[in-house]
Amino acid sequence: MIERRGRDRAAEAAQPAAEAMAEDAMRRLAQAGPGQKRSLFTSDLTVNEFLLVREAGFRPLGLVLGSSVYHVGIQLGRWSKNQELTKLSQAMYHARELAMSRMAAEARALGADGIVGVRLDIEFKEFGSDIAEFIAVGTAVEADGADPGPSGTWLNTKGEPFTSDLSGQEFWTLVRAGYAPLGMVMGSCVYHVAHQRFAQALSTAGRNVEIEPFTQALYDARELAMTRMRAEAQALEAEGIVAVRLRQHSHSWGSHTTEFFAIGTAVRSLRDDHVIDTPTMVVSLDA
Repeated sequence: MIERRGRDRAAEAAQPAAEAMAEDAMRRLAQAGPGQKRSLFTSDLTVNEFLLVREAGFRPLGLVLGSSVYHVGIQLGRWSKNQELTKLSQAMYHARELAMSRMAAEARALGADGIVGVRLDIEFKEFGSDIAEFIAVGTAVEADGADPGPSGTWLNTKGEPFTSDLSGQEFWTLVRAGYAPLGMVMGSCVYHVAHQRFAQALSTAGRNVEIEPFTQALYDARELAMTRMRAEAQALEAEGIVAVRLRQHSHSWGSHTTEFFAIGTAVRSLRDDHVIDTPTMVVSLDA
């Protein structure tokens, strides 16, 4: 009953995202959804990843994706001031969230318990310097013998399929050790780094010296991204975040405006007695 109520709540939340899904995608999912004969699945997992996901007690259902083509607007910052460009931060976060929510809607249509091996990419298009496609792709899976622990469900605390960008090997290791993914959590901060005035640049010419305003700007921007990622994990009631990556990219804004993007997988405990295998040494025979 816990799992069914969670799925019902997730289905209600999925309506806006499902409406934005392409008709072709809806037809494809209807043919592979619950109640249909499943003779074929699709997956972007490697052979090793596929087998380890099966060993962990999950069965792939199909490749799921979400896309959002988004116009990222313009926001000007003061030439000589370190500051977050909040409108751009919101745009980059919202576009990714749209792609992720549409991917999750496809997974719900398949009756999935989660999505593994998620990739979240950005591609700026040639038909506009400020137009980018945000793409989320992963493999929807259904629990097939895996024990979800006391909660009775693999759905996360919001009643939605979990998402994880861990590899198949990492996912197997996590579940085997008594942990479960709750969801991918992320934080974004687009930051304008102040330009040096001519006198400042001249004073440091030829010297080994820290540029403190630059250091402070980059530190602040990273901290904002990390804090927002932590807030998402706390909303999921996570025990922690694993495999965190902190990316930096200027996209098309120029050298003094850059995005710091933090992303990782929030996890919870499946049981108290975590069994962690002793690592073994592997020696490569490749030249």
